Amino acid sequence: MKKILLLTLILATAALKSQEKVTLDYYLPANITYNENVPTPQSIIGHEVGEWHITHDKLVYYMQALAASSDRVNIENRGETFEGRPLLLLTITSPDNHKKIDQIQKEHLEISTQDGSAKSTNDLPVVVYQGFSIHGNEPSGSNAALVYAYYLAAAEGEEIEQLLKHTVILLDPSFNPDGLQRFAYWANTNKNANLNPDGNDREYHEVWPGGRTNHYWFDMNRDWLPVQLPESRARIASFHKWMPNILTDHHEMGTNSTFFFQPGEPNRVHPLTPKINQELTAEIGTFHAKALDNIGSLYYSEEDYDDYYYGKGSTFPDVNGGIGILFEQASSRGHIQESVNGILTFPFTIRNQFATALSTIEAAQHMRIKLLQYQQQFFKDALIESSKNKTKTIIFGDSKDAAKSWHLAEILQRQKIKFHQLNTDAVIDGKTFKKENSYVVPMNQRNSRLIKAMFEKRTTFTDSIFYDISAWTFPLAFNLDYTEVNSSTYLGEEITTLKNLTGTIGNLSNYAYAFEWNEYYTPKALNKILNKGIRAKVGKTPFSVEGKKYDYGAILIPVQNQELDPKELHAFLTEVAQESFINIASIGTGHTVGIDLGSSRFESLKKQEIAIIVGNGITSYDAGEIWHLFDQRYDIKLTKLDTDYFSRINLSRYTAIIIPNSYKGLDKNSTEKLKTWVKNGGTVIGYRGTTEWLAKNEFIDLKFIKDTLVAKDISYEQKKKFSGAQVTGGAIFETKLDRSHPINFGYKNNKLPIFRNTNSYIEPNKSSYNNPIQYTNSPLLSGYVSEEKLELLKNSVPFQAQRLGRGKVIVFTDNTNFRAFWYGTNKLLINAIFFSEIL
Repeated sequence: MKKILLLTLILATAALKSQEKVTLDYYLPANITYNENVPTPQSIIGHEVGEWHITHDKLVYYMQALAASSDRVNIENRGETFEGRPLLLLTITSPDNHKKIDQIQKEHLEISTQDGSAKSTNDLPVVVYQGFSIHGNEPSGSNAALVYAYYLAAAEGEEIEQLLKHTVILLDPSFNPDGLQRFAYWANTNKNANLNPDGNDREYHEVWPGGRTNHYWFDMNRDWLPVQLPESRARIASFHKWMPNILTDHHEMGTNSTFFFQPGEPNRVHPLTPKINQELTAEIGTFHAKALDNIGSLYYSEEDYDDYYYGKGSTFPDVNGGIGILFEQASSRGHIQESVNGILTFPFTIRNQFATALSTIEAAQHMRIKLLQYQQQFFKDALIESSKNKTKTIIFGDSKDAAKSWHLAEILQRQKIKFHQLNTDAVIDGKTFKKENSYVVPMNQRNSRLIKAMFEKRTTFTDSIFYDISAWTFPLAFNLDYTEVNSSTYLGEEITTLKNLTGTIGNLSNYAYAFEWNEYYTPKALNKILNKGIRAKVGKTPFSVEGKKYDYGAILIPVQNQELDPKELHAFLTEVAQESFINIASIGTGHTVGIDLGSSRFESLKKQEIAIIVGNGITSYDAGEIWHLFDQRYDIKLTKLDTDYFSRINLSRYTAIIIPNSYKGLDKNSTEKLKTWVKNGGTVIGYRGTTEWLAKNEFIDLKFIKDTLVAKDISYEQKKKFSGAQVTGGAIFETKLDRSHPINFGYKNNKLPIFRNTNSYIEPNKSSYNNPIQYTNSPLLSGYVSEEKLELLKNSVPFQAQRLGRGKVIVFTDNTNFRAFWYGTNKLLINAIFFSEIL
């Protein structure tokens, strides 16, 4: 035993010393000379790569210095993160190619068009987009980018010259600048002078929310398709500018792992991805295997990860004629850590990422013609498929909400999908489409497969386990009316520039103003009105006045007895209408068809002071989605209350407190404090796991439908598949609405698609009017759910509201704000806040 301990100590000591002595030579290929005029990373950032975690500012300094010193490198800033950090992209190729880079780009794009379907690819460079560390606390990628960029700029010899002659490399050194900076600060400030591999050390345990996410705590590796974040928009613009043949996405995984490269699980590939895509991925994989063999690193492939959800970096290229490749490196999570595979050092993780970045471009060079021809054939086949497709156009819109339709059109524009105006108002399949609020997407275009991926509903699958969500049907996510048409009858002019949303207001009134609650940005308008101290009311019953119909939830602003005089009020509401893109009508009489404007069926609304609980025990993704919704979309102040100090806060100023998904809830003192606040008149809104916590702690009386499924005739080997098949990882389900209930104000249809990634089921209340949102008897619209879980879901309810003392407890079993692109259910949370007193 003593010998084993001594050997372990010797190995650990050797590892510590070896890390301290790591130089650039540790990473770089042997027997290559380097241009002395190109600065090394250490000469700019002040330390050797891997000695400290690179902060984003230093990463930027080095990339700028590299571009200034090398005629192989061009650098551009494509925008800023939420925290103001630059979104850099390096274009690296031979000096001769740089001189004609615009022509190369133009010719490369041509092969993905109908006109270029027969174009020769023999002389075209292959385009490789390499991105690093989209998860900020997976830093080996961005740190490897330092070495990789240096190698490309400084390496000398015929081999590198030939490679750069035939390759255009788009290098994104940090997909997630804000997250990288956050994690680098953590790892560096907790680094020991005597490097400590003990996994219990604070260095390896980030504080909430960690560095994985961006400023608003989004997992940006899920945003390639919806493109809701500035970082995503920059990289998607670069992607479509070049249409790369290969895109690599460098990640990290658990410390006790080794190294993974794609292809992943063979049975978990999206059906729209051609079979040859995986064959090419496997061929590229042989280059990675050789590179890792050369440095003695363990690795694996065709396990664990899949190629299904097109919103990930490694899968998005697969529906765009390219090859997406995921790399997963075992993470040191700091500078050095014990693992089942021995002492894992930060430089070792960097070296593996560097080695596979090099093997990628080696593969690209050797497979250049094959990759270019594959891309050419991909779009050729897509055009042939679309010409034979029964569906000629897809029409989507919302007759009462221009903003939601506009935002989906905005996504299509970012994804370079062509769309047109609707040439006339129409009723199709019982759905009303207004010309000004609707769009038509022709299927006969080069990226028809991408359109299919975004609009299709799929409920049958070859596998029952998904690494990510199994459904993302965009018109359902936006709660838009849409239909497939087998002709081009409704095709108007192509929209090449999407006009900005606008708002209007009627003439000055001395009586009242009103607007319907249907438009997406009405919460922004109402919040601004109430914060100004202006009295506003909500109509609980439909009415008509001066020839205009108003549905449930219309907002009324009387002119008299306001703090602003009539002219000031009109000027202020004009500003509100323009900023919130809504239409405010002037009303000259209180006499209506239905409830008159002085009726008690108009409920006075109050200014809201809203808080959200964050911190340990709360899912940061869910919290960040809500924060982003309020901060970026609705311009509503949201106070973040951390669980660590919640028990010390005076809650009396808040009218509503949101608790996102929680896996443990609050401590005993905080729980009692919150309950007292609710009893005194507050509104608490709980999501997903918080629902069961609120019920357990007697905030609300709910009956949950329990799963009684037992494994029978399932072997131990089958255990993982059996349990995985029961996970509802993300699918879309149909609910029926009672539109007269305030939680549903602003919804014009009686059905609402809801995203679900939980297995929590609530029995309906005995009184039907207390079940304003209820899953239908055939709820599955798109995605995977097991038969057993589907039975539990049928006719259950995802929402309940009950009184506790003078306050309200409101729960949602499902995430109504999923990943910032689930526009269709955002308003449910807002309704729960502003209309809580009449729920």
